[in-house]
Amino acid sequence: MSLGIVFFIKSNLGATPWDVLHVGLFYRLGLTIGTWSIIMGILVLTAAALITREIPHIGAFLNMILIGVFIDFYMALPFMETPDSFYGQLVMFAAGMLLTAYGMGIYISASLGTGPRDSLMMALNAKTGWKIKNVKAGIEIMVFIIGWRLGGPVNWGTILYCLVIGPLTGLALPQCYSLISFVLAKLPNKKNLLVTDENSKGDVSI
Repeated sequence: MSLGIVFFIKSNLGATPWDVLHVGLFYRLGLTIGTWSIIMGILVLTAAALITREIPHIGAFLNMILIGVFIDFYMALPFMETPDSFYGQLVMFAAGMLLTAYGMGIYISASLGTGPRDSLMMALNAKTGWKIKNVKAGIEIMVFIIGWRLGGPVNWGTILYCLVIGPLTGLALPQCYSLISFVLAKLPNKKNLLVTDENSKGDVSI
């Protein structure tokens, strides 16, 4: 997911709404993009915990920290540059979209806890019954507006992301649940790790 986020930023076609916010905060207040990702993650994870009245799982905290750390790591790589051609930028942007959606689906289906932003998405889904694609799109649009006002990098790709990421995440999540269950079923003596919690799957309105 961190690589997908950096692909968006480096494609120069528009960062994700959250990263429009993170970059905008970086422009205004300093620190690093990854650091702002962690700071905002703490705030969002707290909000999700208040909605669900549950302590987040360890995976949520790991996601919050590692996403920020690896954003800064990938951004610092000397060869991570914006492609010269528009088609190269477009390929980088499309790769970022797939990495983000399916990376999200894979770690959610591992049942170790969703990251801060996805914890909020899942909490609102469980609380309101709204479909994930609608919750996701609503959050992204709101964050995009705030980030844009802070001067974050907005382009047509940002708008495209807002329109596509919800349906793509709704498509990726059940596929990833099936993939993780299939992989774990093939492991010896790992039957108890199967992702078969019908309550957790049934509460998710795709």
